[in-house]
Amino acid sequence: MIPQETVDLILDTARIEDVIGDFVTLKRRGANLVACCPFHNEKTPSFYVSPSKGIYKCFGCGKAGSAVGFLMEYEHSTYVEALRYLAKKYHIEIQEEEESAEEIASRQRRESLMLVSDFAGKFFAEQLKSGEGRSIGYSYYKSRGLEDETIAKWGLGWAPSGKTALIDAARAAGYKLEYLIGAGLAVEREDGSVADKFRERVMFPIHSVSGRIVAYSGRTLHADNPAKYVNSPETEIYVKSRNLLGIYFAKSEISRLGKCILVEGNMDVVMMHQLGIRNVVASCGTSLTVEQLRLIRKFTENLTIMYDGDSAGIHAALRGTDLALAEGLNVRIILLPEGEDPDSFSKTHTLEQVQAYMDEHEQDFISFKTDLLLQDAAGDPLRKANLINDIADTIAEIPDAVKRSVYVESVAQKFNIESSILFNRITNRRQKMIENAREEAFRERRRRESEESGSSVEAGPAPVRESSPEEIASAELETDRIVAPVERDILYFLLNYGSDVLDFESDSEYYRPGEEKPTVTDFIAGTIDQDGGSLVNPAYQKVYATYLEAYDEGRPQEEIVRNMLNSPDRQISFLTAQLSIERYQLTVKSFEDSLTTKGSWLVNRVPKLMLMYMDKKLDSRLDALRREMAAPDGMARMEGLMTEMVSLQRLQKTVKDKMNK
Repeated sequence: MIPQETVDLILDTARIEDVIGDFVTLKRRGANLVACCPFHNEKTPSFYVSPSKGIYKCFGCGKAGSAVGFLMEYEHSTYVEALRYLAKKYHIEIQEEEESAEEIASRQRRESLMLVSDFAGKFFAEQLKSGEGRSIGYSYYKSRGLEDETIAKWGLGWAPSGKTALIDAARAAGYKLEYLIGAGLAVEREDGSVADKFRERVMFPIHSVSGRIVAYSGRTLHADNPAKYVNSPETEIYVKSRNLLGIYFAKSEISRLGKCILVEGNMDVVMMHQLGIRNVVASCGTSLTVEQLRLIRKFTENLTIMYDGDSAGIHAALRGTDLALAEGLNVRIILLPEGEDPDSFSKTHTLEQVQAYMDEHEQDFISFKTDLLLQDAAGDPLRKANLINDIADTIAEIPDAVKRSVYVESVAQKFNIESSILFNRITNRRQKMIENAREEAFRERRRRESEESGSSVEAGPAPVRESSPEEIASAELETDRIVAPVERDILYFLLNYGSDVLDFESDSEYYRPGEEKPTVTDFIAGTIDQDGGSLVNPAYQKVYATYLEAYDEGRPQEEIVRNMLNSPDRQISFLTAQLSIERYQLTVKSFEDSLTTKGSWLVNRVPKLMLMYMDKKLDSRLDALRREMAAPDGMARMEGLMTEMVSLQRLQKTVKDKMNK
């Protein structure tokens, strides 16, 4: 664990323009620096870096944050990994705080497994330089069209035929046998002997997102060997369902282009990268999993599945489509000509030809499924009905209601049927999905309770889709839409002017003679405290509570905002960055310029903002009362509801009168 003093030193030392400048070419524009955004494809720069505030913001895709946040987003690293990167960059020594014996042992074992896996990568790569590795392994790679640069970049290698070749080399280099076994590189047999897991195979290393080798995929060159590919078993550093071959080499390009292309085989992904299409990954010898899709979703919401044009490839694409849609991905399909795969296709076509084919043949999942299944329907009305139901069930997997609606209209138009029929089918399907999820959650709860009590109750895990910080931070779309936008304005004023003093004139209703003048935070918090002490939107409430806690501790404004920008909680850091540099600087600025000073602007603006907040809270409650009146039991409670409504309307009139002064 990195001590807080060291974290503070790292954050104080890091200059955001230096950090981002290592990855992006920045150009000066006034007080800021600009560039084309590294997170999406654009020709006109919309990516701004503010050295004075230590913030970056893209006005195209919405990405924003601090130097630490940029590293986490661009390198897809953890908070601690980003801090370590900065410490190394600025030559800051990290003295780790004392860990427990168990934590030390676990960390050391995991690192030992990583080190022995790295050693194996160097060993396999070295084997290509001479002997059977040169004559067999290297010759195979060259026969498949791989260039030396590609072989070196991907760390491709050869596992020799010796029974314990890797084991002997690793032990001679000082690595323990237990770690070779633990990393899945060696196997222990029933008679107590040990042997290399991989022998006489060309080797494809599987890298983690951060670039460490965590596993291997070995291909035999013997035609009579039924086990064409042998992959590493699951270990403490490798879980098959959570890894994608090529993700380390593809992640930046996926983020930049805003699209991930998924292929099936090892050679498919390597050859596509060699051709120049580098936003490509492949599943690691498994069927596509939810965890792999969530990994893709960290980089982009757009997935293109590019499988072989044969029957197996088509059915694999269909299976992957429903799974990907359920994870909120936008799915498109590319089927290659029958008999072709991405490997063979990329070898017989130029980069321009492959890109042109992809552009021409890429289909959304509706068109793909319709064209495919209509061939089977062949004019049969019953089969056509089943096809429409099948497509509706696929649409039901999409979490976003707007996207579902768009696809429904498309299908209704394509098949010339009423969209309401599709909506009914989808509504029933989603209701069943919700019920199944509840049952699954109940079983999971029972399972946990049984574990605590020592009894035995079987229950499977409840599937939960992970949300990105951006999704969670935009929770106003799902919560109280009436109040949330004003709450966002409140956070803007706290983060930008929280410590500024409100110097009310003596004729102001807010003037308190003999009392200390309130700050913006004092005024805002006092109003919110009178109304229950919290914001409606859960994401905004988290930022509000974090800010207020640090403010109450007497921390300086700049320190509070800096710590929130660099918070390990991505939700807090994302919103803090958004509200420190966003559109409010444009919309509020014109009004600010019309007044003499910032102080007089705040004296006018903050009280009006809090009156607006009270007005919107009253709107929200009145809206809830109207819904209660319309409810089946509303008549029975009508008198009480009407009394409360009249009272709230009077109060709202008072608030509006103050707002209009």
